[in-house]
Amino acid sequence: MKNIAVIGSGTMGNGIAHVFAQSGYQVALIDISAEALAKALAIIEKNLDRQVKKEILTEQAKHDTLGRIKTFTDLAEGVENTDLAIEAATENPKVKTVIFKDLDHFCPEHTILASNTSSISITQIAAATKRADKVIGMHFMNPVPVMKLVEVIRGYATSNQTTDSIVGVIQQLQKTPVEVHDYPGFVANRILMPMINEAIYTLFEGVAGVDEIDSVMKLGMAHPMGPLQLADFIGLDVCKFILEVMYQGFGNPKYAPCPLLVNMVNAGHLGAKSGQGFYEYKGKESMVAERFRKNVN
Repeated sequence: MKNIAVIGSGTMGNGIAHVFAQSGYQVALIDISAEALAKALAIIEKNLDRQVKKEILTEQAKHDTLGRIKTFTDLAEGVENTDLAIEAATENPKVKTVIFKDLDHFCPEHTILASNTSSISITQIAAATKRADKVIGMHFMNPVPVMKLVEVIRGYATSNQTTDSIVGVIQQLQKTPVEVHDYPGFVANRILMPMINEAIYTLFEGVAGVDEIDSVMKLGMAHPMGPLQLADFIGLDVCKFILEVMYQGFGNPKYAPCPLLVNMVNAGHLGAKSGQGFYEYKGKESMVAERFRKNVN
């Protein structure tokens, strides 16, 4: 594989484009918004500057990495020569279904279609295409340039050849692929989200306050970030959505979102991105992200 297309230039999309370009791949970064693409390139450059400052990269390597990224607002143009298309759009089944139908239509026959979904069924997404054997999940962790894990999710029809190809690509990125099967929440979120939900229940039931709950998990369990702060960083709406996917998928009430989480999302308190969650941020989302990077380094 030489040519990679990334659909969606938000936090995950620009991170995925960054690591592929840094590893020598030609990257087409695609978004319907030219403004969003410009913002994504600025974020990638800022993150590359951070790597140069830490002497992880040279100035020349930074220049070469940026030179491998081209932006497109037209999907058909962006994917016409791609070997691997990675969808990193919003966590919405309807949106992803439309994107995969379009990718199936516009991408060459050999192209593998991957989704960065954190919870939505790969089998369901693949059903929207005529190449279900070439559809797979690549669940990168946030922030992508820092975190080493990539969950590789096999759909019901995903072929061994497709899986082997993606495992090899992830290894070339100097990340660690972990193969999992296509069930709600996969592995990462099936374990993480109930923990976050239980932390919210602990607050909801008055067992302890926000700082106390996070301090117990950071100091007692050696977590780099407490579950409530992590929920803010992920996005409370995203946490609620993933829990709902697992609740609907398993029919088990233990996955139902805590009423406090539901109320906060309904009130528009979505965490760092809205400025208000379990903590107040006042437009300092970037500071939260930087703190997270420092914690995981």
